Amino acid sequence: MSNTLSPSLQPANQSSGKVLRIGLWIAQGLVALVFVLAGFTKLTTPIPDLSAMMPWTGQLPEAFVRLIGMVDIVGGLGIILPAATRILPRMTVVTALCCMVLQLLAMAFHVSRGEIPVLPLNLVLLTLSAFVLWGRATRAPIAPRS
Repeated sequence: MSNTLSPSLQPANQSSGKVLRIGLWIAQGLVALVFVLAGFTKLTTPIPDLSAMMPWTGQLPEAFVRLIGMVDIVGGLGIILPAATRILPRMTVVTALCCMVLQLLAMAFHVSRGEIPVLPLNLVLLTLSAFVLWGRATRAPIAPRS
């Protein structure tokens, strides 16, 4: 006879811990996907085409736009790879904090330009990053490889 409990008999805290871990991986995946895609777009799209999608990109130096693209890609990779590989998994927490700061700065930038319609995406990314920060720092940290 097995000592493992069927899923319906698992203690509530064990079950909720699993749900939290799954939710964190989903949040990390979503943040990574959005950041990497946005960064790739900012790095590879010609500025005239990019400014049709994001008007601010045509009004700032190209080097700055490309730098933001690189920062986005690093943020997207940093929020998932350290946890997935278990190599320096605490970097996921640091990256989540950096993603939050980036979104706060982006929101301030867009508000200053009157670009209010883009704020919901920034708010969603801010919230998901905060969830990852909280979850990976306190409730479901990932142990490094031994």
